Amino acid sequence: MIDADGSKVGVVPVQQALQLAENRGLDLVEVAPQANPPVCRIMDYGKYRYQQQKRDKEARKKQKTQTIKEIKMRPKIDEHDYNFKVKAIKEFLREGHRVKVSVFFRGREMSFLDKGREVLERVAKECDGLGKPETEPKMEGRYMRIMLVPVQQKAEAKPSKISDED
Repeated sequence: MIDADGSKVGVVPVQQALQLAENRGLDLVEVAPQANPPVCRIMDYGKYRYQQQKRDKEARKKQKTQTIKEIKMRPKIDEHDYNFKVKAIKEFLREGHRVKVSVFFRGREMSFLDKGREVLERVAKECDGLGKPETEPKMEGRYMRIMLVPVQQKAEAKPSKISDED
C-alpha cells in the first residue's frame, strides 16, 4: 500500500487499508492489480480524475490536426492559373495540410495522359522543399491524382547562451 503522501506503508490487510483511507476522508484505489500482492494507493480519486481530464484536454489542444486539401487542374492549364494554384498548394503545405492534386481529363484529353502526368510532376518539383509526393501519379477514373505530404521543417537552432567570462 502507498500512503497519500507517496510513502510506502507496506503489506496491509484490505480491511485495515480501507479503514485508514476512510479515517482520512480519502479513497483506496487499486493501482496495480496484476502485482503480487496487488498495490493500492490512498488518494482523493475525484481530484485525480479531474486532473487527468485537464491533462487530456490540454494534450488535445496541442494536438495538430491534419486535413486533406484538394486542388483540381486540367491538362491544358494556363500559366497564370497554374502559378496561382501552386501558390495555394505551397501555402497548404506550410500550414501542415496534406494536398491532393488532381488533373481532370474530358473527352479526347483521355488520349493525352502524359500531359496530365507532366503537370503533376511539375507541381511536385516546384513544391520540393515544402512537400513530397506520397505516391506516383495514378489514374482514378477520369482523374490523375498525386498526394503531397508536408515535409517536417527543421526547427531553427536556438542561439546558445554565451557566458561572459572575462
